[in-house]
Amino acid sequence: MGKNVLILSGSPRKGGNSDLLCDEFMLGAQEKGNNVEKIRIAAKKVQPCSACYYCRDHQGACVHKDDMAEILQKIIDADVLVLASPVYFYSIDAQLKAVIDRTVARWLEVKNKEFYYIATMADEAISSADRTINCFRGYADCVAGAIEKGVIIGNGVYERGTIKGHKAMQ
Repeated sequence: MGKNVLILSGSPRKGGNSDLLCDEFMLGAQEKGNNVEKIRIAAKKVQPCSACYYCRDHQGACVHKDDMAEILQKIIDADVLVLASPVYFYSIDAQLKAVIDRTVARWLEVKNKEFYYIATMADEAISSADRTINCFRGYADCVAGAIEKGVIIGNGVYERGTIKGHKAMQ
């Protein structure tokens, strides 16, 4: 029996380099018999967290009525979370950060997950992804029972599609 894999593609560009790596990860996970869903965060409406704590007093319901409730339920139900982002100023992009922050509404229910991280960047130096990966790890540190399973970094890619043929695609 396969696992439920949820890929959160933070790429603001459909078909961007990190989004293409997500597609490749999805194919590999499906070939192994897993149930896989990819969510392109940029295609969803997700407001940033307001820190109003409405969720605390309303059984995890958020004051913002957007797509996050559906995304959060999928995060809770997943066995495996794949967090993917292009590197923006040595960190993750705003789209994915908003999703991560909004998990606070039901954060104690997000537990026992395997994590994979995908980052792409124009810079050639792999170390330029360190803060991005550490940001992902910071989130996983807040998830009870989190296990890091792998990191994929596509370096030296900027223009859409230049990830094709890159060793990260393997």
